[in-house]
Amino acid sequence: MPVLKEFREFAVKGNVMDLAIGVIIGAAFGNIVSSLVGDIFMPVIGAITGGLDFSNHFIPLSSAVTAENLVDAKKQGAVLAYGSFITIAINFLIVAGVLFLVVRTINTLRRAEENKPAPSRSEVLLTEIRDLLAKRPT
Repeated sequence: MPVLKEFREFAVKGNVMDLAIGVIIGAAFGNIVSSLVGDIFMPVIGAITGGLDFSNHFIPLSSAVTAENLVDAKKQGAVLAYGSFITIAINFLIVAGVLFLVVRTINTLRRAEENKPAPSRSEVLLTEIRDLLAKRPT
């Protein structure tokens, strides 16, 4: 029983719960970012580059590979799918850029909050007086 109690205390501590919530939100955010990249940024990049699609670029490593697209080529034998790697690398750079902008914005907001001046002594006293008057029975 002591081990179970100790585990329960560990599992409900703030850090473990924060981590679990962070992982869940991170997974959901990952889906949002993937959709942003795949459904918004990549079509725009494709339109700018004239429909350039790296995903079907490959080098056959076997003489049995005669297909023109990557899916069929993989079925026929070994291929070096460098186009898939380029596409994933571009996706990574876009995701990293978006996350950088998100973190940068959050840091800017935090700095603005930290740099907010502390209330003056008279403001503190007036707030205390207001709070005491609010508690006073009418």
